[in-house]
Amino acid sequence: MSSETLPVASRPWWKYGYVWLVIAGPSIVIVAGFATLWIAIRIPDPVVADDYYRQGININKTLEQSDASLTPAMKARNHAATPELPVKP
Repeated sequence: MSSETLPVASRPWWKYGYVWLVIAGPSIVIVAGFATLWIAIRIPDPVVADDYYRQGININKTLEQSDASLTPAMKARNHAATPELPVKP
């Protein structure tokens, strides 16, 4: 037997599928990062009002006063926030 080996013809790197699989992941992340940056610069988030809590309380007061049909919903919401112990008959 001969110990000589035949030279193997190698292909260029771009013809291997695994190379493109390795390159595709980071490339997609970079493109998505730039897309997110573009959206963040183009459409900034609104600033929350300094008195947001007081505005929320006022909204609840106007809802309680304005529509009597919301009474069951308001009671259920308040009950979920501060549950009462059931009364035994």
